[in-house]
Amino acid sequence: MIEQQIDTLWVLISAILVFIMQAGFMCLEAGLSRKKNNINVALKNIADFGVSVSVFWAIGFGIMFGSSMGGFFGTDSFFFVSDNALNQSFFVFQAMFVATAASIISGVVAERLKFFGYLYITFITALLIYPVAGHWAWADLNRDPAIALTNSMGWLGKIGFVDFAGSTIVHSIGGWIAFSAAIIIGPRFGRFKKNNSVQKFNGSNLPLAALGTLILWFGWFGFNGGSNGTLDDTVPLILVNTFLSAAAGLIASLVFGYVVLKKVESHYIINGPLAGLVSITAACHAVDQLSAIVIGIIGGIIASYGNSFLEKLKVDDVVGAIPVHLFAGIWGTLAVALFGDSNLLGTDLNTWNQLKVQVIGIVSIGAYSFCISYILIFIINLLIPLRVSRVQEELGLNIVEHNASTDNYELLKILKKQMETKDLSLRGPQDPFTDAGQIGFYYNRIMQELEESKIELDRWRKRILSEINLAAEVQQSLLPTVSLEQYPIAGINIPLGEISGDFFDYIPINNKLYFTLGDVSGKGVNAGIVMAKASTLFKVFSKNEMSPQEILFETNNELAETSVQGMFITMIVGIYDLTNQTITWANAGHQPPLIRDSKGEFIEYSDAGIPVGVMKQESSDIFISTTISLKDKRLFIFTDGITEAINNKGEELGVEGIKQILEKNKGLSPKREVEKTVLTIQQTTEKLTDDLTLLVIG
Repeated sequence: MIEQQIDTLWVLISAILVFIMQAGFMCLEAGLSRKKNNINVALKNIADFGVSVSVFWAIGFGIMFGSSMGGFFGTDSFFFVSDNALNQSFFVFQAMFVATAASIISGVVAERLKFFGYLYITFITALLIYPVAGHWAWADLNRDPAIALTNSMGWLGKIGFVDFAGSTIVHSIGGWIAFSAAIIIGPRFGRFKKNNSVQKFNGSNLPLAALGTLILWFGWFGFNGGSNGTLDDTVPLILVNTFLSAAAGLIASLVFGYVVLKKVESHYIINGPLAGLVSITAACHAVDQLSAIVIGIIGGIIASYGNSFLEKLKVDDVVGAIPVHLFAGIWGTLAVALFGDSNLLGTDLNTWNQLKVQVIGIVSIGAYSFCISYILIFIINLLIPLRVSRVQEELGLNIVEHNASTDNYELLKILKKQMETKDLSLRGPQDPFTDAGQIGFYYNRIMQELEESKIELDRWRKRILSEINLAAEVQQSLLPTVSLEQYPIAGINIPLGEISGDFFDYIPINNKLYFTLGDVSGKGVNAGIVMAKASTLFKVFSKNEMSPQEILFETNNELAETSVQGMFITMIVGIYDLTNQTITWANAGHQPPLIRDSKGEFIEYSDAGIPVGVMKQESSDIFISTTISLKDKRLFIFTDGITEAINNKGEELGVEGIKQILEKNKGLSPKREVEKTVLTIQQTTEKLTDDLTLLVIG
């Protein structure tokens, strides 16, 4: 009686240890998932426990441990009820196992599987897959006297298949289902590139994942030790082998990772012990310590290489559960025959025959688990899409599935809104106890300074714009305002920006028209100031009735002394004698003027000198004077803003283009020809690159 109570207590303690493994899976999977999905992963591990245990209590336990129908499935013990303490403890222990199998699936398909989609998979696992395959090998474990009398035994158990604590029954089944689900659902977006490269996604919390490994390692003592069913002399052997195999798997995986990557990769350290634990689970009761170490070493290497193998298949396993539970589980089941003591196995089979039986068990359980799960998941996916959309995946399942915001998400949301609205008053979350909160604190300080700087910048911008507008008004006031319609002259200036670097002017003095047109190098305020000074000098020297050469000479020397270094003016200064209709001009490096005669033919004068303002000159002779009769002719002076205008073909208008436009406008008054010519240029060009200035005389 006391022995039975001790056995019951041991099984219950072991069940509690296995239950703690659920927390280990949660920590492991949440830590290896990205932060935007870790809440979803944690909640799935809680939810799958409730669903799997409930389904197992109602149906699964009966299918797995009820009276056998030909060794394939049980037919009673549904909606489990028992007065036997040992049988009750047995149910609790086995319920933990089905939850473990379901949790293995969670990590593989994390970050893209809908929450309820995962629960559907958990449901079919606990109802149809795990109990049926489990019945084949473990049906005779039930301690209920009523069931035991029926000689209930699964077909694999009858032929001598041994899987002591579930390398295949628990871990490989979970791995096979996860494998089929991963194939149907597909990899995460961006995981596998078109050039066959693999994108690595960083987990949200590797220390949490490492804690998960330690919790699982701790719980595995109950997982393997409780599978003995009694607290006898075999339990210490089981626990020692469990511990040693895990340690060996860790070391082997660590060394393998270092040899491959030349670094101590966290993934190998986290999953290596688990691979060793899965590998020893099938034979922990029937091997010696050295064998346990060898089994763990090989299991660690298999799981480590398995990650690369899956990547070649383009199967996306977020936490590496398939190599750990499926691949290492297969190896552990084979190790029963290779390392197991035949006396402890109790099958009366030699090594070769035992190996054949183990292979039969692996293949049959694998085929059933994979095929049934693939078919059912495929059908469910057709009826109810299991995968979230690409937008939802990029946003993260924490928000999409559970409306569970995080500091990172809130900070990113603020950054995105700020990018869209340019609103510098927006502030991120501040919390000194989180990474995102600390970033938010300093980010907010930066934004505060930027906002203050922007306010100051806006103040200065308004002031500068006001001053620029004032300068533009002053500049416009310098252009001719007196109506000279009685004289055959007209001009126009259209600035590209607020302030023009071009200018023109004309002054009637004693039946003569003094005129000028210039283009200041550069643009902006500096050009406007130089233009204003040149225009003023023209007025002063014209009223002194200087010649065009003298005006350019005096203007040049004045600007050379006082203007900003590097600035100069190309300009033409002339005098139109209204009495004899002769015109005289001098050109200081400007665009050659055009003369249109009475026949509509154009003459281009290219007698350009040097620009004014470059350096002081000793004599006005540096500027060449030209005199012609303007009777029945018209003179056109313009800046390069006209010739460099871009038409709809992407070509410059050029001098020939100007000639074509002027030819069409022949016969108009100077004022009307100026207006129509500029309007035509504006309508036929896509892009203006400079100020437009045109002066027509004659």
